[in-house]
Amino acid sequence: MNKITEEVSEHHGVKLHLVPSKKYKTMNIVVKFKAPLTRETITKRALLPYILRQGTKNYPSRKAIQSKLDDLYGAVLSIDGAKKGDNHILSMRMELANPKFIPNESSIFDDAIELLTEVIFHPNVQGNAFNTDVFKCETETLRQKMNAIIDDKMSYANMRLIDEMCKGEAYQLHVHGYEEDLNSITPENLYDYYQQLMREDHLDIYVLGDFDQEKIKKHITTTMLQRKRSEPVVQHSSSLSVDKQEKPNVVIEKQDIQQAKLHIGYRTHCTYQDDDYFALHVFNGIFGGFPSSKLFINVREKNSLAYYAASRIESHKGLLLVFSGIAAEDYEKAKEIIELQITAMKNGEFTEEELQETKELIINQLLETMDHPQGMIELLYQQVLGNKEITPDQLINNIKQVTKEQVINIAEKIEEDTVYLLTGKGGK
Repeated sequence: MNKITEEVSEHHGVKLHLVPSKKYKTMNIVVKFKAPLTRETITKRALLPYILRQGTKNYPSRKAIQSKLDDLYGAVLSIDGAKKGDNHILSMRMELANPKFIPNESSIFDDAIELLTEVIFHPNVQGNAFNTDVFKCETETLRQKMNAIIDDKMSYANMRLIDEMCKGEAYQLHVHGYEEDLNSITPENLYDYYQQLMREDHLDIYVLGDFDQEKIKKHITTTMLQRKRSEPVVQHSSSLSVDKQEKPNVVIEKQDIQQAKLHIGYRTHCTYQDDDYFALHVFNGIFGGFPSSKLFINVREKNSLAYYAASRIESHKGLLLVFSGIAAEDYEKAKEIIELQITAMKNGEFTEEELQETKELIINQLLETMDHPQGMIELLYQQVLGNKEITPDQLINNIKQVTKEQVINIAEKIEEDTVYLLTGKGGK
């Protein structure tokens, strides 16, 4: 495995991450804006990616941007938002062919940087407001996205689980925002917020590929990093001090559906910053992360109680989430068997062979992520989010070192918090 090196430098409060690698045939630039999740800003932040990708000052339409991307040998631009722990992240990504493989096209990277700078810092505005027609159209696009979640029952059930489990916590907030906010957002106040975001967000820029580091650093610092910025808002790590419940909260919701969704949320009391984070990864792999794990084998295969059964961890919030699709009448039995798998993990009811196989699966998954340049950047950005330096190589090495005793110890910390059942109207 090629060792990953990352050179980090700071310019006007912006961190530039240069990741030189001859492994990839493309050049990748990713710009990450990070701010605390708040109810007041979440819908505006959710709307901004839709607006920004529709045009700039010099490329005033989506078609004009695409035409420029085509000129750059089919470069790809994407903008989206996500929540990680108690942070809301806006990501602008550009992937383009490496100029080294294109004769007489040494300026392609410079042109790509200028286009990305244009998209981020010079949007299509009229006076002190976003373009009205674009604003109206994209507001409706976001509204449709919000409403579409109700039709995706797995996503809806997961959203409702988090609603109930994280009441009063920033992580409860919906990443796509709230429909009731859309009526109070205007082209003017959205542009005002955009300017605030550009001044105050934590900003990290990643460049990954085969390049001359000094040349790239000089070009980016003279194009993207010359703007005055305020001191970024101080962001604290996600709090794990949640009041302990005497017994799990059970929420049952009824809709006109055929297949019930049983989703269960657990508090792990462990995040990316903690020493037992690696054991939590392995715990999840054995418990519900793969088709060979306890949930899949015991809930789905042996007892035929679920159409799917799996789990995942939220690394920056300290949550373990279980997802299963069941027949409504099997609710009690499926819930019991899922809870038995947690008990089995606490009791160490897994073999050394299962432990080693799971670690190999996790490592293969990480290596597969690292095979993709965007995946590698996301792995590196985890260090920024978690405020802890763990290189991808160290992450893999630490996974290899996890013992059975460490997995049992992390299992003993895990507490069931909320059970959410979405069932049919005719169900019990």
